[in-house]
Amino acid sequence: MKIDATAGVAGAARGEDSGETRESRTRDEVARLLLEHGPSTAESLRQRLGLSATAVRRHLDAMVAEGLVTDREQRMLAGRQRGRGRPARVFALTVTGREAFPHAYDDLAAAALRFLSETGGDEAVTAFAERRVAVIEERHGSEIRAAGGPADRLDALAGALSREGYAASAHALTSGGELCQHHCPVAHVAAEFPQLCEAETRAFARLLGTHVQRLATLARGDEVCTTHVPAAAAGGQGSTRTDGTDTFTARSGRKLA
Repeated sequence: MKIDATAGVAGAARGEDSGETRESRTRDEVARLLLEHGPSTAESLRQRLGLSATAVRRHLDAMVAEGLVTDREQRMLAGRQRGRGRPARVFALTVTGREAFPHAYDDLAAAALRFLSETGGDEAVTAFAERRVAVIEERHGSEIRAAGGPADRLDALAGALSREGYAASAHALTSGGELCQHHCPVAHVAAEFPQLCEAETRAFARLLGTHVQRLATLARGDEVCTTHVPAAAAGGQGSTRTDGTDTFTARSGRKLA
């Protein structure tokens, strides 16, 4: 299965609206929602698609059978009680499912970085990774730093990353803030060259003006890239570290993006 964002539109323009075409378009949309929003329940997908629960489950079951999607029991957040009935299932794209989306020039980029590593060593790869994220910092740094406090900067960073193709969202937790990237344009290359992820993490710290910790990455096979922004001391609105950066004060329960 290859995800083709233009197939449905092109087919409609030619008057092709067969049942098979509609089914293909719907399945592509299910896959794209899982890519952009991360692990989702069948009910949340049904609401976004405006389809019946039976139709959504039919597509999900087919995608699970083909190895494009995996399902697991929904994890409950700390402090929340599970309701009655069977626990909800959460669906997420597998590595195979992600590979169905276009990854332009992955092989070329990996080959170029291998050559760079062979001729210039790890330092050259790190310098390239830093230069790559510096471009993003130059493009969005002013907007993010002007957003206000740590939580607002995190929200602005998620928006900037989404415009760069990372399908990012930000959330406030009792332990601080969380930045999630549901897609990564360079995940395949970063699996071989983790310097790309490491430079990105350092850039996040600079943009947010606070220490951050990368907890999971798509490059390592996780479902989503997750970066934690630690909370400030209880009762404060944010404090300053000895290195001059701020700590993050959580706005408990608020979804930022």
